[in-house]
Amino acid sequence: MQSPETSRRSFLKTSLALTGTFPLVAGLAYAESKSSDKPLMAYVGTFSSPLQDVLDTQVDLPPGNGRGIHLFQIDRETGAMTPVGIQRMGTSPSCLAVNAEGTRLYSTNETDRVGKEKHGSVSAFKINREDGSLTQLNKVNSGGDGPTYVSVHPSGRYLLIANYFGGSISVLPILKDGSLGEATDVKNDAGKIGPTTATNAPEGSFAFSGHDHTHAHMIQADPSGRFVFHVDLGLDKIYIWKFDEKTGKLSPNDQPAISLPPGDGPRHFHFHPNGRWFYSIQEEGSTLVLFDFDSKAGTLTARQTISTLPEGFKGSNFCSEILVSEDGKYVYAGNRLHDSIGIFSVGANGELTWVADEWTRGNYPRSFSFDPTGEFLYCCNQRADSVAVFKVDKATGKLHFTDHYAAVGNPSHIVFLDLAKQA
Repeated sequence: MQSPETSRRSFLKTSLALTGTFPLVAGLAYAESKSSDKPLMAYVGTFSSPLQDVLDTQVDLPPGNGRGIHLFQIDRETGAMTPVGIQRMGTSPSCLAVNAEGTRLYSTNETDRVGKEKHGSVSAFKINREDGSLTQLNKVNSGGDGPTYVSVHPSGRYLLIANYFGGSISVLPILKDGSLGEATDVKNDAGKIGPTTATNAPEGSFAFSGHDHTHAHMIQADPSGRFVFHVDLGLDKIYIWKFDEKTGKLSPNDQPAISLPPGDGPRHFHFHPNGRWFYSIQEEGSTLVLFDFDSKAGTLTARQTISTLPEGFKGSNFCSEILVSEDGKYVYAGNRLHDSIGIFSVGANGELTWVADEWTRGNYPRSFSFDPTGEFLYCCNQRADSVAVFKVDKATGKLHFTDHYAAVGNPSHIVFLDLAKQA
């Protein structure tokens, strides 16, 4: 297997092979850029090996068509993606996070098997600020099986990890050089598993993926960093933790958890920019739930539930991603099987109204992200082996396909870094 560390020379050699252009493609690709001579980078995490040793009920096993972390330069005018390298990894780096300074990238390695427990792992990379290439710093135990989500704590001193198959969460310290230390805390979810039929499932739905075991699916701190939230899909709960920044330890909040309707399966969530509204998407119930967030007490209060699907839809659907636009005017919800992104306007009190949906131009949209300007949305179509690029109409919230695709095997997650901005 090729070493995960990629030198500048080998990175540029890979860029030549992938693009068919003269070396120093990074400089040439943006020679005419009005914004900067340095590129806007995108990093795409993939499933790069088949999932094994997992529960029979896992419905979205990928064949492992990815090659690791795929690197692209983004055309600032059109949103088009040009491949410039691959950080080859056979461990399915399915979720990525970049630190605030834009100098380090972290990946959860979902199909890695570390130690007797066969845990997953998390990798740390140094980002070359000239061309965006990656050099691996180290790799550590994720604290559970199948790590599926990573986020950087607002302090910049810790990573927060959700281990899907292990039903656990962990806290990893970020050392001075950006590498990772051993976990400062690991919490294992426990409780009664929800039913196999979601309370709010569409008529005729057979959507069932996570109600067989505990499944921690996402973890992230609130904007202040005082509280950490994580969802467990199998338990139908959102957990709330107090976070001690000095020790990297978690302790239950006074409101330790909030329950979603049985079987609905909370998957991801996103804070509104005002910090007062918290939106959760349910994988098997195909719903969005609006919560009021009390930033002092760290508590959530549910206020609205709305379907992610157009009126009249019947059959099975698995929800995936949820994003709030940077201006706070719209919420976007991913639908797998329906293969759409639902678009919702945000009212004066935070409540959502369905606006439209947009076909993802590929099946099984696992996640999507905005570029740093919010002008484009990039959708990772897991089973279609492609990333589709959409122009965002900021006045209406609607999405318009740009006719740009990027070929990526089993894409899972995409993050961006503008190298023109100071580190």
